[in-house]
Amino acid sequence: MTDRIAFGLGSIVVVALGADMILGTGAVLFLLRRLDSLVEFLAFWR
Repeated sequence: MTDRIAFGLGSIVVVALGADMILGTGAVLFLLRRLDSLVEFLAFWR
């Protein structure tokens, strides 16, 4: 993974968490679970 891709993915996560806090939808737990499954998926293909 290049630095550019890592920065892009990190930015998406931060923006999603910020939007969730502003909107108050309570999806932080959902997003963290999805991020966990993404990390496991990427680790599998590594």
